[in-house]
Amino acid sequence: MTQTQKDKPWLFRTYAGHSTAAKSNALYRTNLSKGQTGLSVAFDLPTQTGYDSDHTLARGEVGKVGVPVCHLGDMRTLFDQIPLEQMNTSMTINATAPWLLALYIAVAEEQGADISLLQGTVQNDIIKEYLSRGTYICPPKPSLRMITDVAAYTARHLPKWNPMNVCSYHLQEAGATPEQELAFALATGIAVLDDLKGKVAAEDFPPMVGRISFFVNAGIRFVTELCKMRAFSELWDEICRDRYGIEEEKYRRFRYGVQVNSLGLTEQQPENNVYRILLEMLAVTLSKNARARAVQLPAWNEALGLPRPWDQQWSLRMQQILAYETDLLEYGDLFDGSPVITAKVEALKDGARAELATLDSMGGAIASIEYMKGRLVESNAERLNRIETNDTIVVGVNRWQQGEPSPLVGSDGGIMTVEPGVEADQIGRLNAWRAQRDPKAVADALAALRDAAQSGANIMPPSVAAAKAGVTTGEWAGVMRKVHGEYRGPTGVSRSVSNRTEGLDPIREAVDAVSTRLGRRLKFLVGKPGLDGHSNGAEQIAFRARDCGMDITYEGIRLTPEQIVAAAAEQEAHVVGLSILSGSHLPLIEEVMQRMREAGLAHVPVVVGGIIPEEDARKLAEMGVARVYTPKDFELNRIMLDIVALVEPTAQAA
Repeated sequence: MTQTQKDKPWLFRTYAGHSTAAKSNALYRTNLSKGQTGLSVAFDLPTQTGYDSDHTLARGEVGKVGVPVCHLGDMRTLFDQIPLEQMNTSMTINATAPWLLALYIAVAEEQGADISLLQGTVQNDIIKEYLSRGTYICPPKPSLRMITDVAAYTARHLPKWNPMNVCSYHLQEAGATPEQELAFALATGIAVLDDLKGKVAAEDFPPMVGRISFFVNAGIRFVTELCKMRAFSELWDEICRDRYGIEEEKYRRFRYGVQVNSLGLTEQQPENNVYRILLEMLAVTLSKNARARAVQLPAWNEALGLPRPWDQQWSLRMQQILAYETDLLEYGDLFDGSPVITAKVEALKDGARAELATLDSMGGAIASIEYMKGRLVESNAERLNRIETNDTIVVGVNRWQQGEPSPLVGSDGGIMTVEPGVEADQIGRLNAWRAQRDPKAVADALAALRDAAQSGANIMPPSVAAAKAGVTTGEWAGVMRKVHGEYRGPTGVSRSVSNRTEGLDPIREAVDAVSTRLGRRLKFLVGKPGLDGHSNGAEQIAFRARDCGMDITYEGIRLTPEQIVAAAAEQEAHVVGLSILSGSHLPLIEEVMQRMREAGLAHVPVVVGGIIPEEDARKLAEMGVARVYTPKDFELNRIMLDIVALVEPTAQAA
């Protein structure tokens, strides 16, 4: 039956930020003028991992996957002429969330805003960083404390702000099944609320439960995804009511934003991604009782590289057409009473409850990080295997590969590129900022920050003071590293061969034959140079290589070229495989190749995987890279045979 009053549409967002604060500001103002109703800020990897733009680990990463923000001046420029008191801003930031929120508050105060009116979200979900995204800094327990410090601070000072956005998005990108996505995300929410309960007054706790939001993923199986969202809503209501005794229905409501699945976007026939994005958006908008509060859509060309403003506009128009041209918002929930939907929702809830019970028996989310990581790597291996064996059909990838060339991919490659001088310009501004600030004020602010971190006091007040004093992102994170220590998360790739080795016998035989000629097991070193934490590809390559009988070394993310080359020399690697998805492949691989030559390892073949344009692939080949793999190379067994073949001539020569 038609409603008497049409529903308001969800917030329209595009996830944006690149190059510099000034260029990102221009993009934001353009998008707002086109009808976008909220900002969703992407930060570059140095900012996400707590390094200034001139740090050695930041080389090649500045401005690549988001905007660099090193200090108050950068944040001021980022929001120039954008009244923050009137804006709803989502900041995708986790390990450095307290710091970026502190900078945002400082800029808002400079604008004369009433801080209590600020609306928006910091993602602030560090647990999923250990599982999938990799931008963590400190160990889990102090990281959890910082999450709840932010929440407790907003309870007093920013009552309209969402202090934590439980992010299951990257869990699905890492291969999570719907049941795992439900359980791992809900377990994260439970861990945060359990810790927060001791930091706020009893009367303030229910409203804070109501301010916890979620950021989810919607994949191509849109009926299952729609049911997953209804299951999320019902399970969260159940947890809030039964575990925390929240009586008011409005505080138990499952509030979520969404970006639809990027994992399923294909480099092959990329124009097909437009249909995928539309279908995935329907999963989170069709069911009124489980409808997203905010939707941001990837662009059709994100499997190729950084989308251009026009590509983002196209995704925005998709949302506007659904919200304003169709009659979707004129009706109540379309699926209430459907036996098919009800049965699927109940099945998903049962699966999620069983997984939650396992996590609870292990001590909750913080204690279960290694277990969850291993489960995700296994699930992703199963997903890839289904595509390789054609059990899962992906149009243009493993079926109907022949097609007309896309006219959307023009002479610019269909993507936007970051100008080469961006990093040097950003470092110049950073040095100028350091030169003009008051050194004593900075030193005093850092000392107060350190004292708060050591004593267990809330980290937010000294962070805001540090922002105003001119402290930089690297300096703030440096204090956290000194007080709490750094952390290397589990890789999810064990040394033991899995029981999924069917179909690998010919490759295992080839590995055995080469290993015999080498006089020892074929040694394959897999590394991730730079700050890119997207480890799925590296994990799956290491996982498959291990099952094929190779002796693999994979130590996880965030390694310097120097560390990788040193490991290759120490372990006498026969092949080195490097994975980079952040677009920083050219400078980082160039340094690796140079160090390999200097270490006398020029004879060791290097293979590279990532989102790499054809022109860059040619440049890598000129540097001496033996093979370049991109998302279109989904057949892992073929890559394994390539690796064997690369080692074979060396073995024969020996």
